[in-house]
Amino acid sequence: MSVNLKKGQKVELRKDNGGTLTRVMVALGWDEVQQSKGFFGSIFSKTQDIDCDASAFLCQNGSLVSNSDVVYFGNLIHSSKAVRHMGDNLTGGGDGDDEQIMVDLQSLPQMYDKIVFVVNIYQARERKQHFGLIQNAFIRICDDKGTELCRYNLSENYDNMTAMIFGELYRNNGAWKFNAIGQPTTDNSVGELANKFR
Repeated sequence: MSVNLKKGQKVELRKDNGGTLTRVMVALGWDEVQQSKGFFGSIFSKTQDIDCDASAFLCQNGSLVSNSDVVYFGNLIHSSKAVRHMGDNLTGGGDGDDEQIMVDLQSLPQMYDKIVFVVNIYQARERKQHFGLIQNAFIRICDDKGTELCRYNLSENYDNMTAMIFGELYRNNGAWKFNAIGQPTTDNSVGELANKFR
């Protein structure tokens, strides 16, 4: 049964039968900004599509040590093959997950003890966009059968924030745990977010 997480809440990730997880999918979703309609249904203000980009930072001893350990739309597969980004969604259109990152926990080299998941709005400053314009944003983790283990909904007001540190998977006494962070920032790119973890 899925757990609805609160900010700062930590949960150990296990299969339904209590067994150890070997693969997880971390998925992000958001809805397009609703368009305003005038009389007779005509649209009088059309907002630009918002392009959110999900990324994963593979950390050693809690820190990001190399650009090659950033998995994002420009580097879809980590060199270990243990973390894969399934592709870029430019609008948030459609139902369900908009971007997915697959993590093979068994194949992840032991030197990596944490994976941080972030999202930023592509060219937010240039497009004058922020998270306050996004609806129904969430992060969720599923097991290798697609069963949802936990979900964190972003229901707060994030006006003028352009990026988000969603959460982190981390090793703890041989088990993997997830920490829902939900920390908004004003970073404008994956690179700016990455610098916070170097």
